[in-house]
Amino acid sequence: MTMLDDRTTAETTWPTAYPQGYAVVDVETTGLARDDRIVSAAVYRLDARGNVEDHWYTLVNPRRDPGPVWIHGLTSDMLSDAPHFEDIAEEFGGRLADRVLVAHNALFDWQMIAREYARASVTAPVRQRLCTIALSKELNLPLPNHKLASLAAHYGVVQQRAHNALDDARVLAEAFRPSLHAAARDGVRLPLLECRPLTEWTDTPLTPRIGHQASYGGGATWRASRKRPACPHPNPGRFEDGKPLKQGMRVAFSGDTSVDRELLEDRAVEAGLHVATSVSRLTSLLVTNDPDSSTSKTVKAKSFGTPVVDEAAFTHLLRDVAPAD
Repeated sequence: MTMLDDRTTAETTWPTAYPQGYAVVDVETTGLARDDRIVSAAVYRLDARGNVEDHWYTLVNPRRDPGPVWIHGLTSDMLSDAPHFEDIAEEFGGRLADRVLVAHNALFDWQMIAREYARASVTAPVRQRLCTIALSKELNLPLPNHKLASLAAHYGVVQQRAHNALDDARVLAEAFRPSLHAAARDGVRLPLLECRPLTEWTDTPLTPRIGHQASYGGGATWRASRKRPACPHPNPGRFEDGKPLKQGMRVAFSGDTSVDRELLEDRAVEAGLHVATSVSRLTSLLVTNDPDSSTSKTVKAKSFGTPVVDEAAFTHLLRDVAPAD
């Protein structure tokens, strides 16, 4: 790993097309589905060169069960006296305004934020986002996977409290600065994407449709199938509740996903799992946010007795996949 020293930074000719400021964001949520809510949010504001200007953190009362407490550590009691999103929307927005939203898997954070603002009948003041996963790919960083912990380790940033919004935002801010400087030094175009805010909201859940993937606009787009390399590990059998996933397990996905489906599948492949396009007696696990739907995969999973988990639980399990025998 090569860190940027002061001399290299000083000699960098800064691209005039780069943004003038960034808001590094992390939100913790009740889950990953369209109707899930934010339970905490943190923002580190950075100047044009990635230097920290200030930071901000808040808990948010989601008006519902907090979801995966084992991930974010926030219980109902801890959130009962926290402000509702509409109470912090103005201050949150002030820290996002006129800046590029930066996050690790920025699509997810942006979707959650956009939905919260739409529920509050306010337009989110974000026009562009930058995903640090996409930036690390543009820079060809030698990372073993796309986890924040791997990006942090590459730059020597110490993560103290994973899945704590404030610490995750700090870690990302510290890792983003050298990435930004490396991009400027090498003339890399930043992977900026447009953010189109929601203007209307309904709490009616989307009806999952086979072959479709949810989008923050409420519509759906077809996702072409993608051929992946064969999994190098043998299938160790079915997932068992209370035990970790194991390399080689066959994992299938069904229904709409809040996190981009290909990214979710990429994470599974990088962890050593086999992503299956269908459910059979050999399938180790089905991941779906709607286990009661009548898709062919959920129907087969029930008939075969295949274990089923939702995205939140699956994402948690991906953090610690056991090696193959």
